[in-house]
Amino acid sequence: MERIGFLKTSEAVGIAILAALILIVLPLGLDIFRLNLAGKYLTYAFVAIGLVLCWGHGGILSLGQGMFFGLGGYAMAMFLKLEASSPEATKIQSTPGIPDFMDWNQLTELPWFWQPFHSLTLSLVAVVLVPTAFAFLIGTAMFKRRVGGVYFAIITQAIAAILTILIVGQQGYTGGINGITDLRTLKGWDIRTDEAKYVLYFVNAGLLLAAVAAAYFVRQSKLGRILVAMRDKEDRVRFSGYNVANFKTFVFCLAAALSAIGGAMFTLQVGFMSPSFVGIVPSIEMVIYTAVGGRLSILGAVYGTLLVNWAKTSFSESFPELWLLGLGGLFIAVVLAFPNGLAGIYADTIAPRLSRLLRRARPALGGTVPAGAPAE
Repeated sequence: MERIGFLKTSEAVGIAILAALILIVLPLGLDIFRLNLAGKYLTYAFVAIGLVLCWGHGGILSLGQGMFFGLGGYAMAMFLKLEASSPEATKIQSTPGIPDFMDWNQLTELPWFWQPFHSLTLSLVAVVLVPTAFAFLIGTAMFKRRVGGVYFAIITQAIAAILTILIVGQQGYTGGINGITDLRTLKGWDIRTDEAKYVLYFVNAGLLLAAVAAAYFVRQSKLGRILVAMRDKEDRVRFSGYNVANFKTFVFCLAAALSAIGGAMFTLQVGFMSPSFVGIVPSIEMVIYTAVGGRLSILGAVYGTLLVNWAKTSFSESFPELWLLGLGGLFIAVVLAFPNGLAGIYADTIAPRLSRLLRRARPALGGTVPAGAPAE
């Protein structure tokens, strides 16, 4: 099969179509409010791409990806909040120069772990490093002991719940249930204007396309083949001399890093971060995005994320009390009716028909069909 670099031709075409959709069609077809919503949906797609690598190819189902999304978002929110909490802007507080929620909780100085977030460079490093280090600790503790399958899924779900409780309980340090809000500027640039929202949308879209390309690179590499082998025959891979725990830890950390980048972009585009994006419910929703799009398809996960969130917004506006039931029914339908998601439907039904149509049309367009060529 022809390739463009490390990509198959069909994969390169798929990325080009996705790029045209998110870089041209959506910006031209949506107003700024709806485009900002689409940008928020695309931040969730980072998590879905990570889950394709971790769950679809590695066989590691994590029900706690929201915690990495939230940690990345909180790291970015801490920098933005400190910038919005200058002594001049907070001079009416009892202690100027600290975030408002700290002043409300009678803190008199900035905690030590907030100090590095005065620097944008250190904040960007923390966006990726902190969630990845957290994933490394979890992965090392679990995979070295050969904890996997449903047990690993339950443990990640429990850790996400614990982290949510911790964030809510430490209100003076984290903003509590309200999270970190009232984020205004990035190095003096007002992120609340329509112009800023357009710029942030395109930055987000560009990073997403880079994440898609990186995921394809991993899948086509030797690492990707080992991940699939581990998913199907883990013992055989272990007996072949590979350290399965290290490979699992690596792909789990990679998925965490992708989720964290999505969380940071979410904070920039939406203007806040709260524990409601860290816990069990958002983590399960992120798994549903991947399942609907196709847990074996990188592009399918992106489209699944867009579709589910668009449906969530549309139906919750009209039937807010029924949406969660619909989401649960959608997940059940995916598992029972089309376990490979939208990508599976395309590969099994639409793609063969398109192939047949193209082969029939080729002679009429001046091309030739080689003798003995297959119908599909």
